[in-house]
This record gives sequence, C-alpha cells and structure tokens, in this order.
Amino acid sequence: MAKYGPMTWLLIHVLLFSCSSAHTDVFTSIGHMTDLLFTERDLVTSLKDYIRAEENKLEQIKKWADKLDVLSAAATQDPEGFLGHPVNAFKLMKRLNTEWGELESLVLTDMSDVFISNLTIQRQHFPNDDDQVGAAKALMRLQDTYQLDTNTISTGELPGSSSSPRSVLTADDCYDLGKVAYSEADYYHTDLWMVQALRQLGQGEASSTVDTVTILDYLSYSVYQQGELDRALDYTKRLLELDPAHQRANGNLKYFEYQLTKQKKMEEREEEETDGRRRKGRPDDYLPERKKYEELCRGEGLRMTPRRQSRLFCRYHDNNRHPKYVIGPVKQEDEWDRPHIVRYHNIVSDKEMEKVKELAKPRLRRATISNPVTGVLETAHYRISKRRATVHDPQTGKLTTAHYRVSKSAWLGAFEHPVVDKINQRIEDLTGLDVTTAEDLQVANYGVGGQYEPHFDFGRKDEPDAFEELGTGNRIATWLLYMSDVQAGGATVFTDVGASVWPKKGTAVFWYNLHASGEGDYRTRHAACPVLVGNKWVSNKWIHERGQEFRRRCGLQEDH
Repeated sequence: MAKYGPMTWLLIHVLLFSCSSAHTDVFTSIGHMTDLLFTERDLVTSLKDYIRAEENKLEQIKKWADKLDVLSAAATQDPEGFLGHPVNAFKLMKRLNTEWGELESLVLTDMSDVFISNLTIQRQHFPNDDDQVGAAKALMRLQDTYQLDTNTISTGELPGSSSSPRSVLTADDCYDLGKVAYSEADYYHTDLWMVQALRQLGQGEASSTVDTVTILDYLSYSVYQQGELDRALDYTKRLLELDPAHQRANGNLKYFEYQLTKQKKMEEREEEETDGRRRKGRPDDYLPERKKYEELCRGEGLRMTPRRQSRLFCRYHDNNRHPKYVIGPVKQEDEWDRPHIVRYHNIVSDKEMEKVKELAKPRLRRATISNPVTGVLETAHYRISKRRATVHDPQTGKLTTAHYRVSKSAWLGAFEHPVVDKINQRIEDLTGLDVTTAEDLQVANYGVGGQYEPHFDFGRKDEPDAFEELGTGNRIATWLLYMSDVQAGGATVFTDVGASVWPKKGTAVFWYNLHASGEGDYRTRHAACPVLVGNKWVSNKWIHERGQEFRRRCGLQEDH
C-alpha cells in the first residue's frame, strides 16, 4: 500500500470530499460528457505510466534479488572459506551497510505519487452519485418511451446505433439499474432489471460481483409490491434453496404463503380493495398525456388525412420580396396546418452552428424550469441570471432543477459575437417579426435520454405576470433551430394535435404561439422527446408581442 504523510492524506481527503459535489448534472448534456471521455483518456495514460514505473522498479528489485540469491547460495556452502577472501569480506560489509539501504529506499519509493496527484486533480470533473442515478433513470425513460426490452438495452443494439461503437451492460450493471429503481420505490423497473441481471448470471457471465441470492431478495419483494404473490413465493423458495439460513427470506416465506392462502379465499375485487400493494405496471405519472406523448415520440399516433396532407406544400420563400431573399429565396416546407408549423431548410451554415456551440458550451447549465402541472414558464433566468434559469420549489422554497427537462442550456446575446447577431437578423428577415424585443438566443444540449416534457411557450390567462418584468408582452412566436442530426429519437411533438417534427441539422421550425387576436393557441403545446441515440443541439428564439403591432396586425377572430 502506498505510504503518505498525515498532511498528504488530509489534502487528498479534502479534495475528494470537496469535489464530490462540485460537478453535478453532467449526464444532462452530451456536450459536457464528451469532456469526460478525454479526462478518462488522460487518466488511462497516467495509469499506464504508473504501471510502467512500477514494472521498472520491480525489475530492478528482481535483478538485485537474483544476483544475491546466486551469491548467498555459494557463500553459505563454505562461509569461512568465502569470508577468508578479503574482497568477499569487504563486499559483504558494503552490501549490508550501503546497498541494502539503497534497496530499502527503492522498495519504499512510491511510484504512484504522480498518478494519485493527477487523479485527485481530475476528480473535480467527475460525475457524482446524482449523475449516475440520473443516467440510470434516463435509460429507464428510454426503455418506456421507445418500448425497449431490457435485453435490447443490455446488448446495446438500439435503433439507429448500428454505426456507433457500443458497450454492453454486465449483470452488475443491470443489478445497479434495478437498485436505482428500488430506491425510488419503482418496483416495476426493479423487477425488469433484476430479472435481466439474473438471466445474465444464469448464462454464466464471469467477473460478476453480485450474487444470485441478493438479486432474488430484491426480486421477491419487488414482485410482492406489485401484487404478484405467486412469483414472490417462487423467488423466495429459490433463494432459500441457495441460502437456507437467510433470515428475511424465511420470514417472507411464511408471510407470502399466508397471504396466498388468504387471497384464494377472497374475491379478486375484495383482495384489491383490502391490499394496499401497488398493481403491476409503471409507476403513477403526473403527466396526463404521457401515453400520447410517447406514441408521438415513437412516430405513432395521429395521422393526417390524405386531403389535409395534400394541402401542405414546399416552396421558395422570400418574405414578400425581402431584398436579401429576392434573388436567393430559402426553402420553406409546411410541417403542419393547424397550427401552421413551417420548416426552413439550410438556414444556418455548419460553420455558424459550430461557432454557436463553441460559445455556448462553457456556459451550459442545467435547465431548470417550473412545475409541469401549473405550467409556470421559464422566465426565472431574467430574474436571477441571464445565464441560468432556476425556480423555487413551491414546497421547500429552494431553487431546484426540473426532472422533466433533461438538458443544459446557455443564453447568447447579439452583442457577444457577430454570428449571433447574424442569426437574429436572419430570423427577423424571414419571419418579418421584430427581434429587438425577443429573448436572447437560448442554446440547449440534451444529455442521456434528454427530453423536455409537454409545455406551452406562452403565458396563459392564469399567469398574468409571466413576462411582466420584461415589459415586452407575451411570447408571440417560437423559432427552433436544429444544430445536429439525431440518429434516433429527439423529435419535437405537438401533443394536442398529434404532430411530430424530426430533427434535421441546419433547419429551423417556426410557429405562432398566439392567435392574431392575442389569445394563446393551446394547440401549440409541445415537447422534446427523449434522445435515444445521438447528440441533440438546438437553439431557440422566443419572440415577444412588443414591436409586432404593425408587423402582425391584431384580428378579432382567432385564426384557424
């Protein structure tokens, strides 16, 4: 074991403790996670250097030992004769007085100092327990949204991942996923992942640290909580076959047998009323439109009639002969009719998008927004900081993050770089709306299972003060630019009307959040689906009412 002085150990422990919470929410941004790969690569290089140093050290010690072994073997056969030679006597004195001391110093030399120092410094960039739990929950979210079985995820054979390098989940990994679900009282996913861990152990997977007894212990309780007494009893019996002295299993065996006997004597309906355990299935969800949302994410759900579809067109758009686009109009495509959602193709160059990402990446922070039930809008970044949106938890009163938006975002002002100013001007030229009263360009990067659940962009009647501090009125329109392609998942879906818009790098979608009358268009409720495979970068511009008085005139009737 490496030896350190008290102050060295104190420094290491202080650094490790302080770093454990210094870098949170890493899993919410693929952009930030890429940095971790390079950090890990540097650590592997440092580790190999340490191994080589240790090997060189051991090689020197081995040579010394081999030399002394031969010498001492010859000397001890005739000690007096050996020491009778004055050179041998001198060298014995020298070895014991000097060379063994040098060997002791070599053995005590700690070759790990450089590696430990490097590791200690790099740990400040490491994810913490919250990141690991967040990534585990993200895998389960993808599992549910895209209806994937545990074996598909475990083998890494996800849709759209054929050209990507992939890892597989070990039995230990599956067990850890099950434990995360168990800690959340999510017995549905505990069941699925513990069964997968058990299956992989049964297939003879080597190098596993988890044992079958432990998995069966979790499984028996999880299926019991879902009301499956037969399975709970079966898992308990299998556990006791492996460990007859297991105290909890012996107690559960008697209890499950009693409950099963009781259940057989009762009507199924009566049993459901008297039994407080949860029914089998996914945990209860606060989102009433969860099923529709996930169907749209999979490309299922509502389809347009052929007649409606025939009314959607692609065209060259010059915004009423705008000087910049008369000669070179842009390609505009109808994505949906009611509400009218259009897509602009090849609207931003790769160079411009890379610059926006470069500007945003150092500022990316976990996107934190309001309660999805109340639908309070993401305006807190103006009250607290134009760089980070945070809200107060209504129960604790503390600033908090929202689990229903898994991404990181940054805000870029037009003054910060010419490319941001150019994009803003392009939005104004193409939409005909004044962007001087719009919010800064928001850049978002989605992480593992990154998503943004259904929400409105505009402030509704029960939120009269949603944008009061801005003094620019409500959000009249939304411009959403896709800055990357996504291999699988990541669609923008409109849950009220059943529209699904898929990411395509360099294109932007645009829609009005308000009718011409100024009333909110509730058909624009939308969501960003979880990213299954890929890295999703977007930027959006929320355009406000002020300044549009002569650009989009009011109408007494709502547009249809």
